[in-house]
Amino acid sequence: MPHSNSNTSLLRFRAILAGALIALEERRSEINDLNVFPVADGDTGDNMVLTIEGCLAELDRLAEESGERSLDEIGREEIVDLVARAALLSARGNSGVIISQLIRGAAEELISRPGVLVDPVLIALAMQRAAERAYASVREPTEGTILTVMADMATAVTAALDGLEPMPLDATPEQQNARIADLLEVAVIAGEESVRRGPDLLPVLKAAGVVDSGGYGVVVLFAGCVAALRGQAGLTVARHTAPARSSEPQHESSTFRFCTNFAVTANGAGRLEDSEHYIEGLERLGDSVLVVGDQVTLRVHVHTDEPQAATALFDGAGQVSRLDVADMVAQIADRDERIAAEVPAHARCGTLAIVAGEGIAKLYRSLGAQVLDGGETLNPSTYEILAGIHSVPADEVVVLPNSRNVFMAAQAAAEMSGRIVHVAQSSEMQAGLAAIVASQPDRSAVENAAAIDDLLELVRTASVARAARADADGRFGEGEAVGYLGEELIAWGDPAATLKAVVDALSDGSELLTVIAGDGAPIDAAGVAQIVGDGIELEHHEGGQPSRWWLLSAE
Repeated sequence: MPHSNSNTSLLRFRAILAGALIALEERRSEINDLNVFPVADGDTGDNMVLTIEGCLAELDRLAEESGERSLDEIGREEIVDLVARAALLSARGNSGVIISQLIRGAAEELISRPGVLVDPVLIALAMQRAAERAYASVREPTEGTILTVMADMATAVTAALDGLEPMPLDATPEQQNARIADLLEVAVIAGEESVRRGPDLLPVLKAAGVVDSGGYGVVVLFAGCVAALRGQAGLTVARHTAPARSSEPQHESSTFRFCTNFAVTANGAGRLEDSEHYIEGLERLGDSVLVVGDQVTLRVHVHTDEPQAATALFDGAGQVSRLDVADMVAQIADRDERIAAEVPAHARCGTLAIVAGEGIAKLYRSLGAQVLDGGETLNPSTYEILAGIHSVPADEVVVLPNSRNVFMAAQAAAEMSGRIVHVAQSSEMQAGLAAIVASQPDRSAVENAAAIDDLLELVRTASVARAARADADGRFGEGEAVGYLGEELIAWGDPAATLKAVVDALSDGSELLTVIAGDGAPIDAAGVAQIVGDGIELEHHEGGQPSRWWLLSAE
């Protein structure tokens, strides 16, 4: 980079990072909404933005302090080392930490070749080092994520070097910018293709109907760099939006509550242990563990229920700072509600679900449905259902009665409505939840009702309730548990034993079991998981329904 003024060079470098930040800010909400892996906490865009902001702040500080020093006096090593450390300290969440490692890997390559012109060859080498560093930072790398996307981009850039003429030593800044922008455009195109392939590599993405948020984010970041280098609006990167429904994906960190991030700086002139020294202790406290950095500064990320225990592992080793603890349960709920609120105001078809229990209502809303509170008996009037139909922001409506007692009233309301309304054959709330995923807002009500009914044929249901009165045949007393498979009474007595019998009968031959806990359920989520046991995937939700301790469904 042959320039005479350090401020000019720093401003050019800053402009490139600022272009990346502008692009990320513009797509920040989209990136957040796509975030389902490793946890659907909806903060990938936020974390990427914070990391780049930290780098920009460090560049501003360096530019202010550099005065009239030339670039040679400052040194490329100092610049890239400071930026890499700023990225490390600013990183938050999985995505932020991995982005910091991409920046650090690129910095290591730039530092290793002092005096070499920053040309396409060095850019390609830096991208390869960045991808390698990112993979090395993750204990169990997962394909289909940002790691795959960055590796595919680096490979494409390296392949594009074949036949490329070397950049002239006397190249002007504009010529350098143009050549590097052309190369990074190759990376963006390859990255977009890699993002589209992601769901084929990572089933949780396909199940949720999204691409990887981190992979998408890094493509947007590079497109912003191209825009800055060319001094224009930049490339058009295909948009990826989350569907207005939540697939409730279950994966690695579904059981831990707090996303915990902090930095550790060695005491005085001391040195920190190698990162492997701390990982074992962190993995005893949680999962999604990342420990990156060097013997002077480490950045730590872990999903855990015990943030204080995580920081305590470093007592005596160094100073803990930049502690950030996020409640992932709240983040996931916010993401689902935000996406549900983004249902098109004038969709062709919407869904009205009749429910009892605020938790179940929230689950239905997260899947894009309007809800009508059916009361404790789940038995709203015809006119209440009619008002619910008119509240759905769509031209046509599918009604999920969720009780056999509601069918006639729902049919009457459908006939009274001036809209096209179809009543699906959902007779239980848990069945409707499983089947609503078949509905699509751009299809007709008759098509959606048929698709829902088809899926309902594949859903088996069960429930466990508190007996309201003693059995006339003496099988159980008032207050004991009664368990049903469909409508057939199959077990009674102790709640745990009854739930176990129902689970065994329902889950035979199934891979996924959904359990929705009602108001006053006598066994907590951990107890339910123990009853279900290994070998079957469990989705547990708090439904709050008043009449049943547990509603169960299996597909």
